[in-house]
Amino acid sequence: MDAPLLVDRRDHVETWTLNLPELRNPISDAPMVDAIVAAADRVARDAEVRAVVLTGAGPAFCAGGNLKEMARHEPPFGGPPHLGRTGYRDGIQRIPRALHALEVPLVAAVNGPAVGAGCDLALLCDLRIASTRARFAESFVKVGLIPGDGGAWLLQRAVGPARAAEMTLTGDPIDAATALEWGLVSRVVDPDDLLAQAHALADRIAANPPHAVRMAKALLRQAAHQRLDEALQLAAAMQPLAHATADHHEAVDAFLAKREPRFTGE
Repeated sequence: MDAPLLVDRRDHVETWTLNLPELRNPISDAPMVDAIVAAADRVARDAEVRAVVLTGAGPAFCAGGNLKEMARHEPPFGGPPHLGRTGYRDGIQRIPRALHALEVPLVAAVNGPAVGAGCDLALLCDLRIASTRARFAESFVKVGLIPGDGGAWLLQRAVGPARAAEMTLTGDPIDAATALEWGLVSRVVDPDDLLAQAHALADRIAANPPHAVRMAKALLRQAAHQRLDEALQLAAAMQPLAHATADHHEAVDAFLAKREPRFTGE
């Protein structure tokens, strides 16, 4: 059986490819959940990884839940409610917890439809680039469900409450051009250019001092829930750590000497 998640490493950037193209890359099955969480845990401990590109194999980015599994009506998609609750918490909900906590920046290369939990998976990434073939749907209501893996929290932070309500309550898809207009993605590119563009963006991130990048991402995540004075307090605690790194000293020295810096992650 092929691995559900393919991992490729080039310099300081990893590419994660959801690898169930015949099923349109669902993420609700245990092997995929385990693979994504394990990759996030590993990268969190690996200072050599400075950015990750996430994409899907085949024509779809991610179909979200596995409808064939849902049709069996077994936990977490059926059976006693208490087992369903545990199944969600110990299953697919491990993905948003792991990716939201990951300090390494994630770039989604959305090659095709991102539907239901697949839309939420894209939202868990820090940056999103879409192919012209991409579309996004918070489509849970279409199958009589609610956003079960964080979509109600994630989507309105990306597109605002009104548009999040429209997507969530209708379940209707939006195309890549609309996603760009609404701010869900930062750019739309031709399908043949998608991975190159995503890797170019990841390379621009990876070119910076990795400790500063990880701390900056943590500040961005925390700022969504903080008052300004709380954000300033956290920044005041983190900034001395950045000042103490060898990469900060190298950056200043290189700037003054008008040369390219050489960052080591120290």
